[in-house]
Order: sequence, then structure tokens, then C-alpha cells
Amino acid sequence: MVTIGMNYRVREGKEKIFEDAFDRVLVAMGGIEGHDRSALYRGITNPGEYLIVSRWVGEDAFDAFIASDTFKKVVNWGSEHILAGPPSHTTYRES
Repeated sequence: MVTIGMNYRVREGKEKIFEDAFDRVLVAMGGIEGHDRSALYRGITNPGEYLIVSRWVGEDAFDAFIASDTFKKVVNWGSEHILAGPPSHTTYRES
């Protein structure tokens, strides 16, 4: 198993749109092979900062997901309309 932390900065006033989009993506991810679970966390001191923690059976499953057309469409839409900057991802491996 591998856990991926995906950090996002959202434009002011777009937080609800981002959260609603995450809910829809989460439903879609329920059928993706290799995906175990995901959760969304919002910053306390900066409510425009979000962390998505996503657990996968392995890095290959996550890599296949982020290479998918569906993921690319969501990222392009977010980059144009919602995000204040590029997201950053961190991989946490079990030892």
C-alpha cells in the first residue's frame, strides 16, 4: 500500500466548488482499480489550502490514475477555474 498526499491551493471564493468537485471525483474513484480510499482535509489557518490523502494498493495504480484522461480533464478544469497554483504531491510508503 502507498499513501499519496495531494496539496492544493484554491482561489478565494472557490472553496465550495472545489469541495463539490471532490465529492464527485470521490464517487468516480470508487470504481478505479487499485484505489483503496481518499479523504479531503481543509486548512484551519488558510481555508484555501486543501490536502487530499489517497490510499492505493501501489504506486503503479496511482500513476495509472493520474495518467488517465479523466484525471487530466479534472486537473485542466481546476487549473483554469479553481486552483491558485499548481498542486504538489507527496508519496508516503509503508516500511
